Amino acid sequence: MKKFLIILLLLPLLCFGQEENNPQHKVKIGNIAPDFTMQYLDGHTQWLSNLEGKVVMLQFTASWCSVCNKEMPFIEKEIRQKYKDNPDFVLVGIDYKEQPEQIEKFIKATKITYPILLDTNGRIFELYAEKDAGVTRNIIIDKAGKVAFLTRLFDKKQFNAMKAKIGRIIDRTL
Repeated sequence: MKKFLIILLLLPLLCFGQEENNPQHKVKIGNIAPDFTMQYLDGHTQWLSNLEGKVVMLQFTASWCSVCNKEMPFIEKEIRQKYKDNPDFVLVGIDYKEQPEQIEKFIKATKITYPILLDTNGRIFELYAEKDAGVTRNIIIDKAGKVAFLTRLFDKKQFNAMKAKIGRIIDRTL
């Protein structure tokens, strides 16, 4: 009977923790990052694979995403500003299923300085996450083009671990 009561009490915790335990990533640490064409707001394009040799941070976002809006000032202040002049680091946001006009307003509202890429149909997102997964996530890609770190949602402890990982990868080749 005691075991049944303990399980009954723990069941809600297991259910509410499901998102954290299942971030719905399609990629795993150590996988080669799926390649895609990066389309910037100014119209120019570039393949992700052309950035091999650099540390790349992909930040999936959307203007309607409250967690994304909470996370972006930290990315701007603690990552973008630290590495903006480092030729070995590239940070891009990837906006999920919004049009350029919405994205431009979003950039102004959040006061970020890193580029936001178009993903108007969600195809880039679906290379890295399951179709109906939550948007807020970061993918760190090492200089060999492999996934080195994954985040889901915004947790300051996880964010700090991500920053440390970026620093370690960059420092490895200095």
